[in-house]
Amino acid sequence: MRSKKVGAVVLAGGKGERMHSTVQKQYLILNGKPLIVHSLEAFEHSPVHEVVLVTGAGEEEHVRREILQPYALHKVVAVTEGGRERYHSVYAGLKALQGCDYVLIHDGARPLVTEEIICRAIRGAIEYDACVVGMPVKDTIKVADDSAYAVSTPDRSHLWQIQTPQAFSYSLVRRAYDQIMSDESLQTGITDDAMVVESQTGYKVKLLEGSYENLKVTTPEDLVVAEILLGKRKQK
Repeated sequence: MRSKKVGAVVLAGGKGERMHSTVQKQYLILNGKPLIVHSLEAFEHSPVHEVVLVTGAGEEEHVRREILQPYALHKVVAVTEGGRERYHSVYAGLKALQGCDYVLIHDGARPLVTEEIICRAIRGAIEYDACVVGMPVKDTIKVADDSAYAVSTPDRSHLWQIQTPQAFSYSLVRRAYDQIMSDESLQTGITDDAMVVESQTGYKVKLLEGSYENLKVTTPEDLVVAEILLGKRKQK
């Protein structure tokens, strides 16, 4: 890890409508800190060399003053404005992150990411050039038609729920994003970075174990669960 420069793009520009809160979810208080701080601290204590934080429009100064300075997040070297869709924000982060051999892309709404998961993703990027963390699904999955009738049941043993960070050779993921950003017809249905790499380069993406605790805070219920899990970590 020491011989290669590793950067991270952390996304914190979501509006979080499903939280039913006037405060954007990345700034909601979780276990005594703004939610986004938990992710950033994990990267601060990891082997990652530098971090680009992607925020909503007009939030850059607020983040520097209320997030980066009070919590001494020195590895954040740039705060940049995101875009309309997730892939626009990732692209903005990639362009702001220069001179790295590998990059981890992480949703700031996953506050329970750990240094161990980050290290695993770095090792995976170095070994495979493209990897994502996730976990095998625990529930039966049904494929539905447009009228919400079940039409098939895929084999659960081959299904994973995908998380972040997703980690890549910088040159590989940057080339893939350059391609989709040059042609809007390539952007349909893009939901994660692995899809961008797969569709634009044909590169196979390795799946690595993350953690069932590495949840994404999307609803008020998720915030309650995250609070409980973080509280248990403090007791250990």
